[in-house]
Amino acid sequence: MSLITRAPALAPFRIRSFRFQWPSDLLASWAFEMEGVILGWFVLVSTGSVLALAVFGSLQFLGTLISPLFGMAGDRIGNRNVLLLMRLGYLILAACLMTLFLTGLASPVPVFILATLMGLIRPSDITMRNLLVGETMPADYLMRAMGVSRTTADSARIVGALTGAGLVAALGSGLAYVAVCGIYALCLALTLGVGIRRLRVLSDGEVAMSALAALRQGFAYVWSTPVIRAVMLLAFLVNFAAYPLTGSLLAYVAKDVYGMDQTGLGWLIASFAGGALAGSILVSLYGAHIRPARTMIVCALVWMSCNLVFSWLTTPLPGEIVLFVSGLFQSFCMIPMSVILLRVTEPALRGCVMGVRMLAVYGMPVGLLLSGPMVEWAGFAATGTLYSLVGIVFTVVIAVWWRADLWARAAPVNVR
Repeated sequence: MSLITRAPALAPFRIRSFRFQWPSDLLASWAFEMEGVILGWFVLVSTGSVLALAVFGSLQFLGTLISPLFGMAGDRIGNRNVLLLMRLGYLILAACLMTLFLTGLASPVPVFILATLMGLIRPSDITMRNLLVGETMPADYLMRAMGVSRTTADSARIVGALTGAGLVAALGSGLAYVAVCGIYALCLALTLGVGIRRLRVLSDGEVAMSALAALRQGFAYVWSTPVIRAVMLLAFLVNFAAYPLTGSLLAYVAKDVYGMDQTGLGWLIASFAGGALAGSILVSLYGAHIRPARTMIVCALVWMSCNLVFSWLTTPLPGEIVLFVSGLFQSFCMIPMSVILLRVTEPALRGCVMGVRMLAVYGMPVGLLLSGPMVEWAGFAATGTLYSLVGIVFTVVIAVWWRADLWARAAPVNVR
């Protein structure tokens, strides 16, 4: 514990639950990224269509439509229990895909079906992680804990992308999926050690609301709270306009713009993730000194400006550099966004509100589905330019419209 005492960024590891949650989240994120590289490349090569790639990417976020239900389930049976069931589902689906690849039966149709089932569950993983952090962390550890927690996804994008690409190139998709299944199994075992403390406990005279009533209450709370409403709109915007360019479409950039193979795709993904990891580490070190809402707005603008530049690059090295910078500012936008929601939301409604927050991720599949035919018709540069300009303009609109809630120096969400 002496290292933890000397390094403030490691303070969240004083909490026993977090010492189990962080490695389990890391392994889950690692497996997600490995699957993304394996399946994304398979779909692009087997179909030869960027539209099919965009559809496949959008299926990974289908579950955002039902994500509030996961948050409400966590309020009732415990967030850890919901997360355990989700991660058991990942293992089962990965085992099915492993069987298809090992037996030579893999084709776009069964892969799309299994991806759809995975897409119903996986988008809510980050919601359950954040809720568990919110339950188990003291208030003064929250920003650091969210920064450290974010490193699981960011570092896994580097390791998972490179490992997934390397394993497929060396061993084939079937044996690569054996590794994915092993990672999911270890992740499930570690999740058993995560804390089970409940944030909300019903008193003797209180009756639990139905799922529909709780969902209505969550939406009403979001709509009636200006800060939360503004953050939700910005979350939808960045998922629609920013993430598609550095997500599933990177497979198209690697293959058709840069002329690279799946290993090159891994390096592109790792470049963005490397910047995101650097940003998460900086937030965990200095997060207590930033003004969350102002930082979120400014960094969203810089992030989408980097995407605009990336859209016009035609050689790998400059593209990787810009992706790194884009990932860095992405972390300084998204981590404060989560902290704002956890800070201002009433504890009894956190599960539902964070579930509603996941609905904003649905902007990504919408953006992907629109970008597929646009790329085929106008090219990646024109599509990326349009998306980036839309993101920049509407970010400014949100900042101006809710300036008293988001930009004012004395606003509660800017208190350090």
